[in-house]
Amino acid sequence: MTSANPLVRWLTTLALALVALVEVFPYLWMLTTSLKDLPGVTQFPPTLLPDPPQWDNYARAWNSGPFLRYAVNNAIVTLGILVLQLFLGCLAAYGFSKVRFRGRDACFLVVIACLIVPPQVRFVPLYMLFSKVGLLDTYASLILPYAVSALGTFLAGVVLIYGRDEAAIEAAEHLKDLLDVTVLITRPDRLAPQRKTEFPVVQGTIRAAKGWLGAFELTVDDYAQPAPSSRAALRFGTPRNGAVSKCDIVLGLSGGAAVWWSSTLSIRLSARWL
Repeated sequence: MTSANPLVRWLTTLALALVALVEVFPYLWMLTTSLKDLPGVTQFPPTLLPDPPQWDNYARAWNSGPFLRYAVNNAIVTLGILVLQLFLGCLAAYGFSKVRFRGRDACFLVVIACLIVPPQVRFVPLYMLFSKVGLLDTYASLILPYAVSALGTFLAGVVLIYGRDEAAIEAAEHLKDLLDVTVLITRPDRLAPQRKTEFPVVQGTIRAAKGWLGAFELTVDDYAQPAPSSRAALRFGTPRNGAVSKCDIVLGLSGGAAVWWSSTLSIRLSARWL
């Protein structure tokens, strides 16, 4: 929520500008250092701007190795990982979100547990494995270890869209075929009821959130189910406060202030109301 106090807005803008400067400065330093000669790079105290700029550094760097070959290799590896992760991740996510089977929750916990395993732990075992099967120095040795991703499976699963208008409904329309979608509308004004009920739309406002990625718990006020008699406009039943949802991730389209800080840019959650 934006504060009406000009001093608070000014201080907030200043704080955000300082954070942006801290984030951008390493890239600026990298760019200016690339235009220095070797003495300029190693001198102390260091200087920010090169004097004079060595523009031919880029030509010498390009001629020092087969960078075009490196770029092609990166494109092939990236495309291979992308296709395999999308295919396998969507299949796994569909099974977890749409199919009910014995041991599903236990399997999902195993997938979540894989998120805490650092990739460095796998380097030596993978090298030994690929050495034995003769895949060293091949594209397969770079693509196959990342063909399946626990995070990719997790982020392609269930989703709750938290919004305030038709934009949330439109987003759900795009995601409904692959994901288990629920829409939570905060303070709805006038929404047209769905012609066909393909995903639930409920009313509510997230009051509090706690937990972590994969284990969020939200407290929702003003929670209400849609009224069966909705015709021209979507109407909701009697609201209640304190509804609780145990969540994986949430996609926020409400335009309001963040409920909690997270390094995840897009957050989805499963709507399991208690």
